[in-house]
Amino acid sequence: MIVDIQQYFRKHPAYNKLVGDDYLFVEYKCPIDVENFKLYTDSHVINYVISGKKDWFSPNQTFEIEGGDALFVRKGVYTTKQHFEVDYCVILFFISDDFVTQFFREHPNLQFPSSDQDHDQIFEIHVDDSFKSLIFSIFNYFKQSGEIPKGLVEIKFRELLFNILLNPKNRVLAKYLYSLMNTQKADMEYTMLKNFQYDLGMEEFARLCGRSLSTFKRDFKSLFHQTPGNWIKNKRLEYAKTLLDQSNLTVNEICYESGFKNPSHFNKSFKEKYGLPPLQFRTGPKV
Repeated sequence: MIVDIQQYFRKHPAYNKLVGDDYLFVEYKCPIDVENFKLYTDSHVINYVISGKKDWFSPNQTFEIEGGDALFVRKGVYTTKQHFEVDYCVILFFISDDFVTQFFREHPNLQFPSSDQDHDQIFEIHVDDSFKSLIFSIFNYFKQSGEIPKGLVEIKFRELLFNILLNPKNRVLAKYLYSLMNTQKADMEYTMLKNFQYDLGMEEFARLCGRSLSTFKRDFKSLFHQTPGNWIKNKRLEYAKTLLDQSNLTVNEICYESGFKNPSHFNKSFKEKYGLPPLQFRTGPKV
């Protein structure tokens, strides 16, 4: 099961939050049990931990964060593991590509050009006294009665971006954020290659790629010369074949790890592509 955490927080009445069109602040206390869940977000997330400890896992990175630490997590699918020794409390800032690009358009003097590099999925944010002060000034709004004006919330959000971008120790993250000016509508291939193995629907893949469903399907066929359904199925089967060759996972575990919903469909699809069902492929001679 994959939890859409932004939609969960938007709809759940129990959490303190400040909501805008392109952003969301959430105070996250005593969170839901996510040990057996993957987390999906179609917005980037800034995490600042007030207390407690949690691990964030991307396909090729692991970060352990505790009180006073901050991470920038790109939109995508992740697994987390909470440490229950200490009560966990975090402030989450969900921010869209559109908000970031509009911010840079409003401040053309802020430029962080970089080479065409494969940016990380997760970035550590350098936390200094000014960053902490800003976080807690936002945190204090949660304790006030009455509705907080949207304009004031947006000012605080922009302050947060300024703080991150102007800190030289956040330069790698700044370069990634600036790259969204040119790539937010063109990173479909990267996004799909990072997330094809997760059990997401077409609408969720479209949201990750920053497109409507119809635009996603049209752009996908133009880029890959096939439908997204066929491409995803083939990529999952190729990934499953690699796991059969190189891992000790069971066939059923590989089925779900590759993004298939049930073993019978996985076995049938694998046999159609490779001529043998998965178990026989693993144990039989390779040609």
